[in-house]
Amino acid sequence: MGQEILNRGVKPYGTIWGASALLNKKYHKTVIKTHLDFIKAGADVIVTNTFGSRKRRLIENNLSHKYKYLNQMAGKLARIAVKKSKRKILVAGSLPPQNFTYFSDLGNDLKFIKNGFKSQAGLLNPFVDFFYLDVMCSYKECKIAIESIKKYNKKFLVGIHIRNKGKLPSGESLISVVKKLQKYNPLGFVASCVSVEDLQHVMKDISKIKAPFGFKINAFEHIPAGWKPDANNPKIQLGKRKDLTPKQFFKVCNKFKKMGAKIIGGCCEIGPKHIKFLNKLK
Repeated sequence: MGQEILNRGVKPYGTIWGASALLNKKYHKTVIKTHLDFIKAGADVIVTNTFGSRKRRLIENNLSHKYKYLNQMAGKLARIAVKKSKRKILVAGSLPPQNFTYFSDLGNDLKFIKNGFKSQAGLLNPFVDFFYLDVMCSYKECKIAIESIKKYNKKFLVGIHIRNKGKLPSGESLISVVKKLQKYNPLGFVASCVSVEDLQHVMKDISKIKAPFGFKINAFEHIPAGWKPDANNPKIQLGKRKDLTPKQFFKVCNKFKKMGAKIIGGCCEIGPKHIKFLNKLK
């Protein structure tokens, strides 16, 4: 969602990425239109544009006073899109890492991390059907997020980021983390914001997962190890693959579906044109 908004001309403010469209009222129609285009392409679920409106990002951009407004506005705009679509669409509340993206290091202030998940979930709660823990990078981060949002008694999907032959940035294997998290009864698990190549390493273990499993593939050229992407515009820093066309994306998704994937979607640089092809998988 965030990358697609930037691709549509939204000018990023500092490091809040796609959430810049929430900050500037003139872009609100762009957010709604983007949600609607995904829905028209065949999406059954849309995700709130809240990846960049986490508390830490807003503090570093001197926008902490906009925290409540930005998160609630993201929920409202998603609901407007659903109403306009006249379809039974689910809204997933995006809860991103509350520290750096793609990093397993949570820093020294775990209380801040816990409160970040809890407060952002609280602002999104009235507008969403379930929560989506987006790009979690360690078992510890997943556990903290799940326990921080349990007071809302709402179902959740766990999105786990993998790199380096199927391992999380923490060095843990995907299957070991999933097995420990199954006791929380999530809606399912998603390999979140992953490359096609990294996803291939975990598909052999899919039969060991006792919950729906799927993926959100990205079309980034690379994600450098040890880099803190929050400091720059990812669109410029990470590049875009030219080989993952909509037709190629469909072939990849079809392959992984046959291997047992139950949840299929696109992440960074995967737009409505790609999603349209997924209708053939239904």
